[in-house]
Amino acid sequence: MPARNESGGPPRSIPPRTVPPAGGQPPQAIPPGRPVRASAGPVRPTPVRSAPRPAAGGGRGGNYPAGALAAGGRGPTGRGGSNIRIRKGRVAGVVAVLVVLAILAWPIGLLIWANGKIQHVEALSDAESTPGTTYLLAGSDARGSGGIDDSTSGARTDTIMLLHKPSSGPVALISIPRDTYVEIPGVGGDKINAAYAYGGAPLLVETVEALSGLTVDHYAEVGFGGIEGVVDAVGGVRLCYPEDVHDVKSKLKWKAGCHIADGKTAIAFSRMRYADPTGDIGRTERQQQLIAAVGKKVGDPAILLNPATQVGLADAGLATVVTDTDSGIIDLAMLGLAFRSANGKDGVTGTPPIATINYRTPAGASAVQLDPNLVGEFWAKIRDGDYEAGEKVGGMPG
Repeated sequence: MPARNESGGPPRSIPPRTVPPAGGQPPQAIPPGRPVRASAGPVRPTPVRSAPRPAAGGGRGGNYPAGALAAGGRGPTGRGGSNIRIRKGRVAGVVAVLVVLAILAWPIGLLIWANGKIQHVEALSDAESTPGTTYLLAGSDARGSGGIDDSTSGARTDTIMLLHKPSSGPVALISIPRDTYVEIPGVGGDKINAAYAYGGAPLLVETVEALSGLTVDHYAEVGFGGIEGVVDAVGGVRLCYPEDVHDVKSKLKWKAGCHIADGKTAIAFSRMRYADPTGDIGRTERQQQLIAAVGKKVGDPAILLNPATQVGLADAGLATVVTDTDSGIIDLAMLGLAFRSANGKDGVTGTPPIATINYRTPAGASAVQLDPNLVGEFWAKIRDGDYEAGEKVGGMPG
């Protein structure tokens, strides 16, 4: 309605406002002649974007009439205003991003840390590559530094395993008995574990390549102390042996059956041979049993996804690991996956075919002699992945 002149004169027209009074509506154009109608409730504003936000009456909730905010400090939504909702959304977004970064950074940081713990050695030969991927794993029993402390000096390889992932076919894990009589390049005939004593990792690699015809792509050496630490880190592993044992050399005391073994017992279990009528052959089987048990336990999500356990495992396992100069933590992870595959129902395990475990060397020592009529074909089938999945190969003569 036209405004009344307080002096009693005729009504006068009110031009459109361009700047609102304190506590009034935000700037908006009111068409000439259109009445301004009072309202009991707030009027939804139609702000002019080029005009500045009013300093009074708007509060933190946005451009609302002063009376609307005075009644409870809330805008038309009744939830504290759009800016507050936007800020809460931004905070939630930031938290989500931080969580994602933490999830990603943990394994990346662990990998970087773990990779730095690995020791390296020149081990690989310059032999021409063969099909598939071949890993050589040596269990080193350096006295005084690998969980073993006796009168023997130097270092030997009580465990020698060749893990081969063919271009097609099942993954094979082949244990080579440490007393296997072989030709050591540049040395002559001797037990295979002597190659390590003569020339360390490089000579052991050359000797295994000459024996198998497979070129080693990755070399990994693990001290027995590292295996002991891993077993303890996962809370022990379940191992089985059907006889009572009291072996003085390995210090294994075992009651027939299956038991949860701690790290010290597991190492003695894998080293025992003098109380085993099959000697070195039985030891290789127990070594494979131990590796399979550790792999199964580590694969448990409750252990694998626990950050504290991850650090404990990496710290214990990598403290005594040595690889060739070209291999790192990712290669070890691939080796671990191949190990699990070989020990599963789709893998192949065993030893090379054996002629006798009582072979007498020219020096008069007792050794394991491989069957010369079968060993060539055996390694060719391992190379080409021709054995059936789940098959146990080689071993003692039938």
